[in-house]
Amino acid sequence: MKQATKVIDAAAMISDGATILIGGFMGVGSPHRLIDAMVERGIRDLTVVANDTAMPGVGIGKLIEAGSVARVVASHIGLNPETQKKMIAGEIDVELVPQGTLVERIRAGGVGLGGVLTATGLDTPVEDGKQIVEVEGKKYLLEVPIRGDFALIAARRADYVGNLEYSLTAHNFNPIMAMAADTVIAEPQYIEPVGVISPDAVKTPGILVDHLLERAA
Repeated sequence: MKQATKVIDAAAMISDGATILIGGFMGVGSPHRLIDAMVERGIRDLTVVANDTAMPGVGIGKLIEAGSVARVVASHIGLNPETQKKMIAGEIDVELVPQGTLVERIRAGGVGLGGVLTATGLDTPVEDGKQIVEVEGKKYLLEVPIRGDFALIAARRADYVGNLEYSLTAHNFNPIMAMAADTVIAEPQYIEPVGVISPDAVKTPGILVDHLLERAA
């Protein structure tokens, strides 16, 4: 059994300068209560690895507005003008990574691979500074794995040992990110007794989850 953690205590675990993986797609599937607690705590200099930075006032967008983020690694920032403004002003460093490459780099970090070979980005600015590897006469970019100090993920349901079930598209990056961080903090909507969640519905096994947030009041 895992002891449920208060959201304020979970936010206190995350230090300034940490690299954090945050699940979600435009805020869907992001741990909103935990993000709010991090903003309230005033954390700074984060490196955020995510699919995107959501929108102003939504999910990761709140961390951007609060000045908590120093660096972003994401597939796009197009729907968050605050991220764009801060990037142009030199306040945030942004690394844009093709979406498929991003998730594969995170997966590589989670399963212990030394890198990912992909043709995506060849002959474009994406290849600048990267190693090119030839396999059977074809060229590929070597993309390095990504790991985080923390993975902050949201789930529809958890049980008391931390097995997680996701809902529809809120699944997105969450299960992959749960494999690729030193500490995994999960924010479920509901916490159920063991056995209520069907084994077939478990996408993140409890062994990967270090802290389970208390349910919202």
